Amino acid sequence: MGTFAFKMPDIGEGVVEGEVVEWMVAVGDSVKEDDPILSVMTDKATVEIPSPVDGKVTMVIGEAGDILPVGVVCIEFEVDGDGNASSAEAAPESKAETAPAPEPKAEPKPAPTPTPAPAPAPAAVVARAPGTKALASPAVRQRARQANIDLNFVAGSGPAGRISHADLDAHIAGGASGASSARPMGASARIEKNGTEDIKVIGLRRKIAEGMISSYTTIPHFSYFEEVDVTALEELRQHLNATRPEGAPKLTYLPFIMQALVKALEERPECNALYDDDSNVVTRHEAINLGIATQTDRGLFVPVVKHVEAMDIWQSATEMTRVTSATRDGKASADDLSGSTFTITSLGRLGGLGATPIINKPEVGILGVHNAKDRAVVKDGNIVIRRIMNLSSSWDHRVVDGHDGASLVQLVKSYLEHPATIFM
Repeated sequence: MGTFAFKMPDIGEGVVEGEVVEWMVAVGDSVKEDDPILSVMTDKATVEIPSPVDGKVTMVIGEAGDILPVGVVCIEFEVDGDGNASSAEAAPESKAETAPAPEPKAEPKPAPTPTPAPAPAPAAVVARAPGTKALASPAVRQRARQANIDLNFVAGSGPAGRISHADLDAHIAGGASGASSARPMGASARIEKNGTEDIKVIGLRRKIAEGMISSYTTIPHFSYFEEVDVTALEELRQHLNATRPEGAPKLTYLPFIMQALVKALEERPECNALYDDDSNVVTRHEAINLGIATQTDRGLFVPVVKHVEAMDIWQSATEMTRVTSATRDGKASADDLSGSTFTITSLGRLGGLGATPIINKPEVGILGVHNAKDRAVVKDGNIVIRRIMNLSSSWDHRVVDGHDGASLVQLVKSYLEHPATIFM
């Protein structure tokens, strides 16, 4: 048997380090080549790293939230054959750089083979103090929710009882659902709760936090709101969906808004721009690359539909569906998630009357879309029912004057209220 030491690979041009999002394996696990072992976030994307070999995990370096440089040993395997001695010799140095108290020159020792423990009796599964919550990664919590499993009924094998995917698999394999919705007859439905849960801000959530802080503290935002009568647009949308070409996606409001923005941004090019703080240069773009803020179970991403100015309504819808679906499935490429010149954020069914969206730096504007509702409005002196949508926008007041931002929104409003003009 030998040791195979695996170094953090080069996972993208210009990437020199990555943040550990989640280890998918633990010491003692047996893996096959190409099995996913580690999820890493860079400035450009989140990447799953596969195992390079068949073997048993004997050491992992770094916990969720730790930054690992490219080229440092991050995991070791016990493998058949000699392994790779040259990489293995570098492992102690890597340990010293990432672990708090290692022996600088000590050779890594393979972890002892864990002895399988007998399945715990139901009464012994919950080994946590009352009022405390089970420790688990977001991915494990999501799986548990999908399986209707209460993690407080799952035995965790990690530090402080942390529950891994393997623990959840073992629990499910044991035939226990762990659901805890049933309540004994006569039991009180209300109990006092004093537990807390500390959640480390890591991965995408940390990136979002850093981006929001940078945007909000360096950009003087101003916001502008408007309501739009989309009654005629709704009639056109319904007609196009009823007669759409075979294989074409069903149209929502967003492709129309994208096409309206193409025309509006061509008239207000100062709004389709990027501002470089360091050089104090505003770069206006002819290409209209629209970021579509997309909520996923891993957090908020902004995939990009590029060159919307060269697309028709169906192409806009198709490409938007592609990039947003890939993003939700965790399959979006780095190119899909970069290069936007203006961003649309939609609250969808959550609606709301207004919002103050934060600009996707280094862009200079963002448009927020709220859901459309039937409302009683005054038209030509009569109270009538019309379909109304609210728009919210935010602008970088350093380079976009109030008149410019408001004019852009008014142009979008005009195109949406007279949808034939979108295609003229």
